[in-house]
Amino acid sequence: MSTAATSTASVFGAVHLGYIVIETNRFADWRRFGTDAIGMHHDTLSRDLMRFRLDDQECRFLLRRGPAEDVVATGWHIDDHASFEQIEARIRAHGVPVVQGSDEEAALRGVERLLRFPGPKGITQEIYTTPLTSAEPLRMLASGFVTGDSGMGHIALTSTKPTQIRGYFNTVFDARLTDYIDETISGVKLKIRFLRVNERHHSIAVATTRGLPVDPIRTRVQHLNIQAATLDDVAQSYQRVHELGFDMALSVGQHTNDKELSYYARTPSGFEWEVGWNPIVIDETIWEPSTHQGISIWGHLPVGQTIVDKLAQFRAGARSLAHPENTVPALSGAGIADD
Repeated sequence: MSTAATSTASVFGAVHLGYIVIETNRFADWRRFGTDAIGMHHDTLSRDLMRFRLDDQECRFLLRRGPAEDVVATGWHIDDHASFEQIEARIRAHGVPVVQGSDEEAALRGVERLLRFPGPKGITQEIYTTPLTSAEPLRMLASGFVTGDSGMGHIALTSTKPTQIRGYFNTVFDARLTDYIDETISGVKLKIRFLRVNERHHSIAVATTRGLPVDPIRTRVQHLNIQAATLDDVAQSYQRVHELGFDMALSVGQHTNDKELSYYARTPSGFEWEVGWNPIVIDETIWEPSTHQGISIWGHLPVGQTIVDKLAQFRAGARSLAHPENTVPALSGAGIADD
């Protein structure tokens, strides 16, 4: 089959967020955060490598030692070899380099057939076909997490070029627009786009400051999300985050668009970590994008935010003006304008 033919077939529904790679030097803090606060299963691989599990898959979060204090890669589980090859073909057809992961790199991520290529904001995108499962029983405080056909949660980015990021994920994964949220926080107007690649309401969220070409977030991601199995898991992990002295970014609340009940903690690396419960599942036969006013029906109030925190955000935004944002133009093109 030709490259042109393979690149036109849709892969929507065959793509699922599978794992996330984080670079940090704060291993002790991350271990306490992941296991004792959030309640995940932990495996130490070496002095410079550790993993967290949410389910029977060997790896959902790979932490490697390094200075970034940020997410450096996202891994996407592709259901079948045909869809995997369609994605590879369309990336190559746009002239973007694709690198095959080594056997060692695939083993660290608990996957087979690993490819990587450049992604927006310097976050490497990785695709794989077969996740490896572990026979070792889960040792975690949470009763469980929801993964399966919806993937393992979502990532949220801030961007000065949101239409290009939407264009990128449409080109690569046939991502669909789920909806928008318009929000004003501390006088700053935000527009957030929510993109889905399967039945999960969104696997990618992209926020931009309206009328201001600045990115107020130091890290590549603004937050990550994982979905707890029960409401009790959300409440108990929220209490553990407080008791262990980790910073809380937003209190418990419920979102307007996906109806997920959640809270946001601040990770040892500085970006936020959302633990949520019971978001809606998209029915493709009836769904139409719409715009919601405000991110929350109730709750999600800032916790412990000071004027120093706000000044730090303004400084980060000012610095972003001097660093052009990379959206991988070969894959994002002119972008996709708001509907």
